[in-house]
Amino acid sequence: MFRSAEKRPPEQKSYIETKIGRLPREWDIARLGDVTEPTAPIRYGVVQIGPDTPDGVPIVPIKHIQRIGDAVLHRASPKIEAKYKNSRVKGGDVLLSVKGTVGEVGVVPDGFEGNIAREIARIRPQASIDQHFLSLQLQAPQTQKRIDNLVVGSTRLEFSIHAVRDFVVAVPPLPEQRKIAEILRTWDEALEKLNALRAAKSRQLDGLAAKLIHDDQVERFHLREFLKESSTRNRDEQVQRVLSVTNSAGFVLAEEQFAHRVASASLSNYKIVRWGQYAYNPSRINVGSIARLDDWGEGALSPMYVVFQVKGGLDADFFGHWLRSAEARQRIALAAQGSVRETVSFGDLGSILVPVPTIERQQAIAKGLNAAQAEINLLDDEIKAVTRQKRGLMQKLLTGEWRVEVDTVEIPTNTKEAEHAG
Repeated sequence: MFRSAEKRPPEQKSYIETKIGRLPREWDIARLGDVTEPTAPIRYGVVQIGPDTPDGVPIVPIKHIQRIGDAVLHRASPKIEAKYKNSRVKGGDVLLSVKGTVGEVGVVPDGFEGNIAREIARIRPQASIDQHFLSLQLQAPQTQKRIDNLVVGSTRLEFSIHAVRDFVVAVPPLPEQRKIAEILRTWDEALEKLNALRAAKSRQLDGLAAKLIHDDQVERFHLREFLKESSTRNRDEQVQRVLSVTNSAGFVLAEEQFAHRVASASLSNYKIVRWGQYAYNPSRINVGSIARLDDWGEGALSPMYVVFQVKGGLDADFFGHWLRSAEARQRIALAAQGSVRETVSFGDLGSILVPVPTIERQQAIAKGLNAAQAEINLLDDEIKAVTRQKRGLMQKLLTGEWRVEVDTVEIPTNTKEAEHAG
């Protein structure tokens, strides 16, 4: 992508083997504890935050670690926060999640003053370390793999504070750190623009769907009149593709979601879901985990799932857009209320009333909404491509395989090389 990120391989003698891999001879390696300000050693934050307190001290949680500046943060009372004054953060601090969800990284924006939750470690780099470079180094795929190898715990993962302090990172000369961070920041800015455009398109689609689908003049019918449950079992175990349903990506391979196969030894009792059918987990549908199978011909689902298909009189695409609407989420949530575990059975789903215009009107609405969704899908593909390209570039730049010229201005050229690098 950048002419100053040189693809040419340097001479073999300019590299050395280190405990974290092959690096340029001019680079150092150092423990995080050794590149941290001595007056602010690495530590985690507030253990018990307490109730939200107006005019209290903002506490950064994991979920907002990358968007501290624009997130609404829980505020702890000054009395509680004062007990953890040694973990207070300021602009330029690097944050690393170390408990529960391990490996999330963020940089505290300039002007922010507050504290962090127990699940986060604060790293205040010395002047010889660029905070943005360090953040990128910790985010790099090769670094994340090393972090994963040091995580302990079975029910709740943890990267201990001692392991964080002893964790070794590559340290190029400061001008090179800054140049690498500058290059990769350009990719971040491109992703931010794409994600902002996608969010705007998504809001437009939601508004259009609400306008077209939820017509008060259209008669409503119970979903049970248009849905048919399918409970076909995988008796002969011919279907070996095990799937799960998520609220963010729809159908996914189970091993991709859980990093390993979580199916039982036998799949004979699993349910078969076929192309065009819908499926959901009764205890997860209230958070949006329901989807139509479009990417595979068939798959096997845990017996807990409900599988169904849409019958005549209700257009499948029209129903899919209704499912993604705010009204659908609200009605499904209401259907879950009263249940001990907030589950939604197939009968509960069937009791929901939905607007059902003529089939011709449904198809016309679905066609328009499908076109809007197609634009979002194209943006999703572009976001994935740019993300892959950035990961490939990170791999090359953060290991020194591609060197940068620190005295040149970055000129964007071709993005393909970085994508192939990944």
